[in-house]
Amino acid sequence: MTAPPKRASSQEGFFWKTKTLEEMSNAEWESLCDGCARCCLEKLEDEDTGKIYFTHVSCKLLDSGLCTCKDYPNRSDKVPDCVRLTPENVRTLSWLPPSCGYKLVAEGRDLYWWHPLISGDPNTVHEAGVSVRGRVQGTEDEIADEDLEDHIVQWPALLPKRARLKKRP
Repeated sequence: MTAPPKRASSQEGFFWKTKTLEEMSNAEWESLCDGCARCCLEKLEDEDTGKIYFTHVSCKLLDSGLCTCKDYPNRSDKVPDCVRLTPENVRTLSWLPPSCGYKLVAEGRDLYWWHPLISGDPNTVHEAGVSVRGRVQGTEDEIADEDLEDHIVQWPALLPKRARLKKRP
């Protein structure tokens, strides 16, 4: 029995289709981030099942309007549990959202139409409803750890309908 043929990609020839994650330059690696900031939301893990629950509470360094880190170069010093994504860990982290550019590329999948590398516009991630803009209800400094269960939401683990379209609506 032979494997089905690989689905054609409209993105063949782009660096994320021709290089492994390990071969990418730092600039190429950083450009895989779509700017959604979903990974900057506080998450809870069920100790028994390992299931991850997203909240609408963000890291204290997230500018939720811009969906950027307020101190990206020093984030690990200021937030010791900030996870730096690497080619190794993007393949194993269970909490990366399904839309994550790093995750998609690691799995050999195409980036979505709204990814800035495809659209050429960093605002399309917001247009598609993928980013956390307008959805964060507080930061880790404002909401106590013991109250995080009251802030669990489903949307960060889902992809909005308009984001799943093949091209910009």
